[in-house]
Amino acid sequence: MASAFEYAPAPESRSVVDIAPSYGLFIDGEFSEAADGKVFKTVSPSSEEVLSEVAQAGAADVDRAVKAARKAFEKWSALPGSERAKYLFRIARIIQERSRELAVLETLDNGKPIRETRDADLPLVAAHFFYYAGWADKLDHAGFGANPRPLGVAGQVIPWNFPLLMLAWKIAPALATGNTVVLKPAETTPLSALFFADICRQAGLPKGVVNILTGYGDAGAALVAHEDVNKVAFTGSTAVGKAIARQVAGTDKKVTLELGGKGANIVFDDAPIDQAVEGIVTGIFFNQGQVCCAGSRLLVQESVQDELLDALKRRLSTLRLGDPLDKNTDIGAINSAEQLARITALAETGEAEGAERWTAPCELPSAGYWFAPTLFTGVTQAHTIARDEIFGPVLSVLSFRTPDEAVAKANNSQYGLSAGIWTEKGSRILAVANKLRAGVVWANTFNKFDPTSPFGGYKESGFGREGGRHGLEAYLDVR
Repeated sequence: MASAFEYAPAPESRSVVDIAPSYGLFIDGEFSEAADGKVFKTVSPSSEEVLSEVAQAGAADVDRAVKAARKAFEKWSALPGSERAKYLFRIARIIQERSRELAVLETLDNGKPIRETRDADLPLVAAHFFYYAGWADKLDHAGFGANPRPLGVAGQVIPWNFPLLMLAWKIAPALATGNTVVLKPAETTPLSALFFADICRQAGLPKGVVNILTGYGDAGAALVAHEDVNKVAFTGSTAVGKAIARQVAGTDKKVTLELGGKGANIVFDDAPIDQAVEGIVTGIFFNQGQVCCAGSRLLVQESVQDELLDALKRRLSTLRLGDPLDKNTDIGAINSAEQLARITALAETGEAEGAERWTAPCELPSAGYWFAPTLFTGVTQAHTIARDEIFGPVLSVLSFRTPDEAVAKANNSQYGLSAGIWTEKGSRILAVANKLRAGVVWANTFNKFDPTSPFGGYKESGFGREGGRHGLEAYLDVR
């Protein structure tokens, strides 16, 4: 029987974005082919349609981009902060003007629902540029001493889960502080970074200040290793982050690493159940769980576990999975076949180790990469799915009896990026939050971001902070 609230399809128009059949590398203000002529294809994960052909950067291209950034650094760093701010404000306004186009592009290339790119990603992207534009002429008052100086050339490598937002997190503070940038987006989501290159030209940004290199991991490794790069900023997997840390050890490069997570979402017995359920859904199923700070470990106090799980399963049964360009869609496509295979394998491991699997009833499209919202009960801390980052729409449920047990289980992880607390008692929020070894702790909410707030982790979730005033320090010489 059809629901009384059944929605008709409401797809966003693809005609608002014009994707070219091919794109080059953006170096020194111009698009050009890779030195060796190599290209690769970027595919829409919801349909497996080839969207465009993109130049594949190699070591020679990395060298050319770094030299362009070094040349531009002299004049860019010499500009008064108020002049740099004008460019950042202009970029922010253009992003707002082109937000619909960029939202559709991001959804096509990444697979996440248009509702998320339109209502979360793009507003935050513009907000980061506005925020750091405001800091550009106030660096002497940021608390890092008198006359803090830019570092030089920043080599930045970003992931595929928030392509444009991670770009903003990296580029906005770098430019505000007077650095120049060479950025490598993920190979599965290069298009929004290339569109941003066009925005830089539209804003009149001086040539060489921002350079975009599309390519694979070898290009990122060459960028990190380049002797004329002064600052390395990386967001991605813990394994790659460790490799970068080893690579830059012994050099004078400044490094920030924002890596994996296995966030604990703690629900106490006095929490408002309906509100907590919505927060749990946001915590793990936002962007198909492909979020480093996802609340992928649900810790529920025993006395309310059954009630909460019943409510959660009812809510998951209402989530709509399908065309990410449909404004009614809650769950979009997994970003790649490789990531889908990893999620599938870890879910199968959870079953093999004895956890009880429940998957929301929904029909998966015949084309593209899809995984239905799934939760596991009967999970212990020894289960692989409770320890390893799955990076998909899979929730592990554990129980606890006392606040001390909740804290112990939450901290029993190699990661330390995020956590959530659900309770009506403010005193409990403060007491528990102070004991959690996580860089970000949300109270009665989850996955809320703001450019004024720092973000980062402990342990194998990396080091350094991005966002807020703290995010400026990573791009400044404060000695």
